[in-house]
Amino acid sequence: MKVVIVDDEPLARQVVRMLVESDRELTIAGECSGVDAAEVIARERPDILFLDIQMPEVDGFEVIERVGADTVPAVVFVTAHDDYALRAFEVHALDYLLKPFDDRRFFTALSRAKERVRAKTPSTFVRRFLVRTREKVLFLKSDDLEWIEAADYYVSLHTGGKSYLLRQTMAEIERQLDPSKFVRVHRSAIVNLERVREMHPLFRGDSVLVLADGTQLRLSRARREEFERRLAGI
Repeated sequence: MKVVIVDDEPLARQVVRMLVESDRELTIAGECSGVDAAEVIARERPDILFLDIQMPEVDGFEVIERVGADTVPAVVFVTAHDDYALRAFEVHALDYLLKPFDDRRFFTALSRAKERVRAKTPSTFVRRFLVRTREKVLFLKSDDLEWIEAADYYVSLHTGGKSYLLRQTMAEIERQLDPSKFVRVHRSAIVNLERVREMHPLFRGDSVLVLADGTQLRLSRARREEFERRLAGI
């Protein structure tokens, strides 16, 4: 999902950018002040817009007026003033973040924004994978996959106690899977969240995930925060 950040204060944009960049579903498509906002939005066609209200020359409401209230699927106003909440929702804003906000409040708003985008965007995630064996061709439902393992130039799809090789990279298959159901837990492993039953912390921030069938996978420290957020549906 593409994100544009509009705020006249560089420090405020940096705070939002750092939080957005922690979510692998999101890409920063642009950031600017109100003066350039309409041009950036028209060029980048973002899915989510974080928009300040009080800005010199062109404020947040003027930005919405210029681009149209329904141009961006999810608009989240970010402002230090609580006087404009009613007007913000009149122009179809999804949420209204008051500065200063904490991470939890931001990710709550972000979760709602992602849900809005998904609701307006037809699903393009793969539902079945075609796997050729010596005897036949199998059609494996993505929801039935338990976990996926890197195997040189292939990936190994694990399901029902068996594994099947598919000639794809981890990056390629990760893009095809629904991120609300599957998450990369390690450089070499993607897991179906529905199959995770336990998590055991290890030293130095790593953890071990135990799946329903007893399989144990390492959850790296760098990916733990994202994993826990996905598991909570954020």
